[in-house]
Amino acid sequence: MDDKTPEKEIDYEVYKQLLELWAKENPIKTNKLQVLLVVNGLLLTALNVSGGFIAKNWPIYLGGALLSLVWVLSIGRTSLFQAIWETRINKLAEKYPTDDKFQILRNKPEYRKGISTFLQITGSVPSKYYLVGAPFVFFLAWSLLFFYFAIICP
Repeated sequence: MDDKTPEKEIDYEVYKQLLELWAKENPIKTNKLQVLLVVNGLLLTALNVSGGFIAKNWPIYLGGALLSLVWVLSIGRTSLFQAIWETRINKLAEKYPTDDKFQILRNKPEYRKGISTFLQITGSVPSKYYLVGAPFVFFLAWSLLFFYFAIICP
């Protein structure tokens, strides 16, 4: 019996737990993004009902900016922990490069054969960019509207 077997078994248990934690963050991030989009849609509807992009709607702009900033921080924190767990998963995978049990997140180029080019292109965009990017863009947009209508042109 290999003297590294107990260590490898412990590492594999840790690997599985980290993989489970990492995977559980995906639906959380997706839900946060969906709620962000719904809330911003409701804010735009509120603007439309209240007369559009006019100075008196500055509270809506400020609310949109603050809510979007909270989403940036919230999704950023979720993404940070997922990245930490992925880093730990990758370190364990590097420790056992020939054991397929530790290589579950490593996709070889041949696995992409037969998958449409469209999916390969759109699916290759890391979710952290649009998950943190979308609320940040909303934060900037609402902030600019607030500063323009409440401070520059009241």
